Amino acid sequence: MAKGYRPVDRDQQFLLPPDMRQWLPASHPVWLVIEAVAWLDTAVFHARRRTGGAGAAGYDPDMMVTLLIWAYANGVTSSRRIERLCQQDVAFRVICAGHVPDHVTVARFRQQFADTAAGLFAQVLVLCARLGMGQVGTVALDGTKITADASKDANRTEEGLRKLAAEMAATHAETDAEEDALFGAGKRGDDPGDPFTRSGRVAAALASLEAERAQREAAEREAAEAALAAARAGAPARGNPPAAAEVELAELKVARETAAYQGKVREREEAAAAGRRRGGRPPVPAQDYVRVRQAREKLERARARAAAREQEKAEKDSNKEPARRNVTDPSSRLMPVRGGGFTQGYNAQNVTSEDDLVIATRLTDTPSDVQWYEPMITQAQAAAAAMAAAGGPGDGTIGLALADAGYLSEHNLTCPGPDRLIATGTRRGLEKAARTAEAAGTGQTPQEQLPPIAAMTARLATEDGIAAYRRRSHIGETFHGDLKHNQHIRRLSVRGMRRASGEWTFITAVRNLRKAITSGHLTTEALAALTG
Repeated sequence: MAKGYRPVDRDQQFLLPPDMRQWLPASHPVWLVIEAVAWLDTAVFHARRRTGGAGAAGYDPDMMVTLLIWAYANGVTSSRRIERLCQQDVAFRVICAGHVPDHVTVARFRQQFADTAAGLFAQVLVLCARLGMGQVGTVALDGTKITADASKDANRTEEGLRKLAAEMAATHAETDAEEDALFGAGKRGDDPGDPFTRSGRVAAALASLEAERAQREAAEREAAEAALAAARAGAPARGNPPAAAEVELAELKVARETAAYQGKVREREEAAAAGRRRGGRPPVPAQDYVRVRQAREKLERARARAAAREQEKAEKDSNKEPARRNVTDPSSRLMPVRGGGFTQGYNAQNVTSEDDLVIATRLTDTPSDVQWYEPMITQAQAAAAAMAAAGGPGDGTIGLALADAGYLSEHNLTCPGPDRLIATGTRRGLEKAARTAEAAGTGQTPQEQLPPIAAMTARLATEDGIAAYRRRSHIGETFHGDLKHNQHIRRLSVRGMRRASGEWTFITAVRNLRKAITSGHLTTEALAALTG
C-alpha cells in the first residue's frame, strides 16, 4: 500500500537535470551514435554549406547527420515526425542540443544523400572493419523490393501519358494567355522544363518509355548486324541466329552456295577447254544443285517463320498489357512481390557478410535479379579488399558467394569471381535433386541442362553443397527482415532514381552502424582506442 502520492508540480524550475548529459544514462546507444559521427569524416557534408552570410545561423551538418542516422535507425523517416520528436523525445533533444530543425530543413538536408551517402557508406564499412567486423569467408547476394514514394494508381500507358501531356499543355497555354492579358507578355516566371513539376514528370515518363524502346530495338539491331558481319566474313556464328537477321542470313547462305557451285562449274569448263577431262556427272543448273536447293528450302522456312513471328507479334501487341510509367516517380517500376501482387518501387541488390554486414548495395529499377550478379560481386570484392586494408579480419578475399535461382545463368556461373553456389531451382527442389535424377525441380535431367548448370546441379546435390547453400537465407535475408520488420523501413521518402539510390545507400549505412552497436563491437572504449 502506497503511503500517498508524489507531488505533481509542473511549475518547478527544472523538470530535467540542467546538465543534458544526465538526461540519459551513459549506456544509452544515442551517445555511441554521436561519438561515431564525430569519428567519421563529414567534410563532404560541410562542403555543401556556406557560412558568413546574412540571416540566422544554420544547423551544424554533423548534428543533422547524427539526427537522421538516429531517426532511420529507429524506423523514423518522415521529416514531420522527426521535427515533432525533436520537441518531444529526449534522445532526439540530446542530439539536437535543444534545437528543433523544422521538417523543411530535414527534407532539404536529406536530398543531398544522392551525393554524400556513398562516401558515408564506405566510411561506416571501414569503421566496422576496424572494429573487427566484415567476415567475408561466405557472402550472400539477395534482392528485395522496396516501395517508392509513389502510388500504383499513378501509372499510365504511353497513350495515356501523351493524352495527359496534351491536356496539361492546353491548360498551361490557356493560363499563359490569361496571365499575358493581365500582366503583359513575357512577365511569367514558370518553367515548363522543371523536373519537379507534374508536367516535367510526365515528360520524364514519356522519355523513359521511348528510351527503353530505342534501347531494345538497338540491342536487336546490334545482334543482327553482328551475325550478318560474321556470316559475310565467312565465319557464321553457331547456334540459332537472331530473329531479326534470320531471313537475310538464309539469303546469304543461298548466295554463298550458289557462288561456290558456279565456281566449281567454271573450273570444270576451264579444265575441259585445256584438254583435261574431269570425271563425274555433268553439271546441272545451279538452282538444282543439292546444297543450293537445301539452302533455298531453308530460306523459305526462314521467311515463313518471319511471317509467323510478325503475325504473332501483332496478336501479342493487341493482347499484351502495354508498358507503363508512373507520373509521380517515373524512375520507379511495378515490382512483383512475394505472395502475389505488385508494389510500385525498386529492386535493391545487397551483398551481406557472414556477420550480417552489408558490404555492397545498389538500387535498381529492374524486377529481375539475373543481370546484377557480376556487378554486385565485383563491388563486394572491392569492399572486402578495402576493409582488409583498413585492418579488418581476413585477407579481403571472398571465399564463397551464395545466390538463389533468380541469379542463375550460364554467364553468372562462368564469369570471373570467387567460388559460388547459385541455386538451379527452388530450395525444396534442391534437396529433392539429391535423391532423384531430376534437376532441382526444373523438370529437366542434368543431361538436358547446359554444362555449367548441370555441374552446379550436381554440386548442389552433394552433402557439402546442400550444407553450404542452406546458409544463404540466414546470411542474405536476415538484413531484409530486420530492416522491414524491426526498423519498419518499407518505403522510400524521396523520388527519382538518383535521390532514391542515395536514400537507400544511407539506409544500409545506418543499418551497418546499428549492427555494430547491437553486436557489441561499437563501444565507447573501442572508439576511444581507434581515436587514440
